[in-house]
Amino acid sequence: MRAIVAAPGTVDGFRVTDVPEPECGPGQVLVEVRHAAVNNGEIRHLDLWPAGQVLGHDAAGEVLRAAESGPGPRVGDRVLAFGPGAWAQLAVFDLDSVAVVPPDVDLSEVAALPMVGLTALRTLRESGPLPGRRVLITGASGGVGRVAVQLARHGGAYVIAAVGSASRGDGLAALGADEVVVGLKGVGDPVDVVLDTVGGAQLVAAWGLLAPGGVLHSIGWASGEPAVFPVNSTFAPGASRTLRSFGDTTAPAADLALLVDLVAQGALRAPIGWRGSWRHLGGAIEALRERRVPGKVLLDLDRL
Repeated sequence: MRAIVAAPGTVDGFRVTDVPEPECGPGQVLVEVRHAAVNNGEIRHLDLWPAGQVLGHDAAGEVLRAAESGPGPRVGDRVLAFGPGAWAQLAVFDLDSVAVVPPDVDLSEVAALPMVGLTALRTLRESGPLPGRRVLITGASGGVGRVAVQLARHGGAYVIAAVGSASRGDGLAALGADEVVVGLKGVGDPVDVVLDTVGGAQLVAAWGLLAPGGVLHSIGWASGEPAVFPVNSTFAPGASRTLRSFGDTTAPAADLALLVDLVAQGALRAPIGWRGSWRHLGGAIEALRERRVPGKVLLDLDRL
């Protein structure tokens, strides 16, 4: 079968080649991948992947072989999946990492959701009840940001979407943002929850906007810059403020199913900013690196 694998030290950092078909364990399903998505972290660190490793984590396709043990999708079911080795014609996924996609949901749309959807959903869930709270989302024009805006609004929050330029704020109000601001200087009143995908100086500035008892989730570091907190900036009277990390994408099946259901209800739109054949991955990566993609890259796995 054909797959996109890591090629550290080369100009692109990846190559398309023939690889053996994956072996399917008793608690796994074999999926014919129809669509796959690209996450920024995957391409930012291409040189860190072992040579020859099949890349990617987000996929949607059709089950070719059901699991030998445990309940799960049947042969022919369309599924959304999350796990290593997604950028290939065939991939195996654990049963707790797949969700069946109903016939009335576009398979290509939900393919863009796993990584960004799990990140936004689980982070907001850990923030506590959202109704009436002020939620600030930085880097809101990206994949995580666009999903988080929708989920926070769906949860009843007042949503402030922060972007790097006015043009990158296009469409965020339609997704549910109550305010769209460029940078953080336009944020007036304190906020209760922050989802920060930028890091660096913006992480520090976001910390200063937290209300007593507020929580800041550091879920990305797109700036690539260090965050330097001024002396005593982590001290404040009143209820404690919290800085939290995120990285838990384990056993995502139930949350993948929830994301699919939200799409079916019309409450969530996948953040697809670029779509094309996987033969054009190089151009898609260049567009991502140059910040020309609002949201996610979606690859269609036609024959190579």
